[in-house]
Amino acid sequence: MQKQLVSLVFFRSPHTPLAGRSAGQLQRSTWAGYSFCLNQALAPQELAKMCDMGGLDNLIANTAYLQARKSGDGDTKEMQKRRKSLSLPRIDQCKEVRESVVADYDSICEQQPIGKKFFRDFLETVPEYLVARDFLDEVSNWELAEDNVKSSTMENMITNFLKAGSKNYLAFMSSDLASKCQAATVKDYENVMQLVKEETKLFLKGKPFQDFQTSPFYDKFLQWKVFEKQPVTEKYFYEFRVLGKGGFGEVCAIQVKNTGKMYACKKLDKKRLKKKGGEKMALLEKEILEKVNSPFIVTLAYAYESKSHLCLVMSLMNGGDLKYHIYNVGERGLEMNRVIYYSAQITCGILHLHSIKIVYRDMKPENVLLDDNGNCRLSDLGLAVQVKEGKKITQRVSTNSLNVGSGKGSCSISNAL
Repeated sequence: MQKQLVSLVFFRSPHTPLAGRSAGQLQRSTWAGYSFCLNQALAPQELAKMCDMGGLDNLIANTAYLQARKSGDGDTKEMQKRRKSLSLPRIDQCKEVRESVVADYDSICEQQPIGKKFFRDFLETVPEYLVARDFLDEVSNWELAEDNVKSSTMENMITNFLKAGSKNYLAFMSSDLASKCQAATVKDYENVMQLVKEETKLFLKGKPFQDFQTSPFYDKFLQWKVFEKQPVTEKYFYEFRVLGKGGFGEVCAIQVKNTGKMYACKKLDKKRLKKKGGEKMALLEKEILEKVNSPFIVTLAYAYESKSHLCLVMSLMNGGDLKYHIYNVGERGLEMNRVIYYSAQITCGILHLHSIKIVYRDMKPENVLLDDNGNCRLSDLGLAVQVKEGKKITQRVSTNSLNVGSGKGSCSISNAL
């Protein structure tokens, strides 16, 4: 009997490859395979005793979801074919977008991933510009380096970029700053480095950014901006199993048909929103997610509506939420090193929100999600609020207190506002 059950779990209909099939197709083919296996291996009376149909449906949904994740991550022929079907608009169709895009360096080259990529690619074509890009990359690595290697990293940067005659010398520096670099001692290095960083960014905002706007790389950027404006509907995705449910709807896993990329789709039921007066909150969450640009907050990839739902397509976090890890993984509670690690990432996310004048107001373990690598992001910005200039927040929002306490290295979190 146990061997028959093993065949029940692992059997799958072999007729058609999984890649490129919709959730419905996957579930139907998987169901056909399970049905065949059940009919061959188990009598109806035995089946009724051993499993219920709801559990079997859940197993099928899980299988389809896991297979979709596997096909999306792989570089299969089917996936290559789907990606080739993507076609960018012609450059002569970009005139309207070219006129509407504001030539702002920070927006195009720092905040927008597509603009940042093409600007970096453009900088590679001019040696002087490439050196500036490499220097800023090195500064970024230095800022994130461990304390035991920071000093050696700093000295290498000084030698490679700031000393006259070095291969990667920053020739665009002003004479005053260049003199400071030559005369700098170890105690001056950090201050000098910040000055050079600011001047390098100022340099890139000048002629390099102007040259970028007349290059083929900028044309490619505009083509992608036009592509972004294409309407998105539910037909753009395959929909898979439900990952969670809330007061206004549910969250399900979806896959972009053309790329295989997996996301989480927050489906807000229009009738429930109208009944509970949640339309304004849903719109505010979308607007806030559009402004967010941090690796420590879930990001918005698409937003669209169907006849019955408003849909927000966001980062898929496969590691579960922090509450689950506190209570259901191993011994209850978290080791102190994990507490410190998660607290640092959560703080970075909140600081980013504060930098764009947004107050989170829903800090609780259920809203901290982990990815495949164990890094966490803040989610569910439905209660977040944008603070207007010169205004104060007067409304109070609170969560139930959480107490975590079991053994060595435990912590407590309570009444987060």
